[in-house]
Amino acid sequence: MTRSGFEYVLKKHVATAARTTTSLVVKNVSPHILRHTCAMHTLQATRDVRKVSLWLGHASLQSTEVYLRADPTEKLDALAAMAPPILKPGRFRAPDKLLAMLNAVGHRRNYAERDR
Repeated sequence: MTRSGFEYVLKKHVATAARTTTSLVVKNVSPHILRHTCAMHTLQATRDVRKVSLWLGHASLQSTEVYLRADPTEKLDALAAMAPPILKPGRFRAPDKLLAMLNAVGHRRNYAERDR
């Protein structure tokens, strides 16, 4: 089906639906509006802008960010989902096994360099 063929069928169905739902008379219903609406519903359902970007075929996430600006709660939820893990305050203490392994590697490297 061509783009103009789809627009023709859509226009016909909108006219039929407008007979019972009068609010459709003043609305602009187009294939682009359907695409945008579907993207917004997908974002609300998945809370993942990457899935919306893939579904729409966008080359980058920057093209899809317009959907996040449309509903600020979506943006806040998406940012919250990507938050870094909660870290405990204090100094990092490496496990003893890790330090032992790193020391062993460092000593081996020092001996190898010295023997050259």
